[in-house]
Amino acid sequence: MRNSLINTIVKYAEKDKKLFLISGDAGYGVLDEYKKRFPDRYLNMGVAEQNMISFAAGLGLTGYKVFVYNIIPFVLYRCYEQVRNDICYQRLPIALIGIGSGVTYAPQGITHYAVEDIAIARTLPNLVILSPSDPRESEKCAEFALKSRVPVYIRVAKSGEPLIHKNDIKDITKPLVISEGKEIAILFHGSIGIEVIKALENMGKRPTVISVPMIQPLDFRSLLERLEGIRSLITVEEHF
Repeated sequence: MRNSLINTIVKYAEKDKKLFLISGDAGYGVLDEYKKRFPDRYLNMGVAEQNMISFAAGLGLTGYKVFVYNIIPFVLYRCYEQVRNDICYQRLPIALIGIGSGVTYAPQGITHYAVEDIAIARTLPNLVILSPSDPRESEKCAEFALKSRVPVYIRVAKSGEPLIHKNDIKDITKPLVISEGKEIAILFHGSIGIEVIKALENMGKRPTVISVPMIQPLDFRSLLERLEGIRSLITVEEHF
């Protein structure tokens, strides 16, 4: 998912000279194409997360569209105060790209877990939260962030996730029906969605399966429309 997200940013950076990408000692390999093509609009701020966020806010105040790329604990947890004060309260159109949702980076230990990030992000004012489930959703999330006039937080896993959607996505802001069923519905967001799809392959009864990439603000009206006739509802997420 992160590859499709970054590829979308690269495509838009060709047209928009005010697009700027910042990383915090992360993204080696996946950001190489962007760095090669737009070296004057990229900075690796190193292990200085608070400074990274405040620097991004400064660029945003001067008219740049800024993307900040880092592992989730280092783009949201360690620099929470700066995200809150410098970006969200200022309502700056800056996109935070958090890599390693859930326990993607489990081998690195609890310092790299990301199972509380949505709860934390939901306390922040003016912040849109996106949790794509496959590369197509990730691409649409990047496009949404590029056009957004408010802060956006996009949480993704790493790379290599398979496609869940067979067709293109028209509107990433609404719940997306993966498959239609009767009486039972399963809601999910994020990379755990593929585990749901795999688990359903051996089930006899087919439920309605819905991906919910936009968590905040949640389109309750559209969700209720998609749940019409449903008697049992199951939610699956990689989060506490």
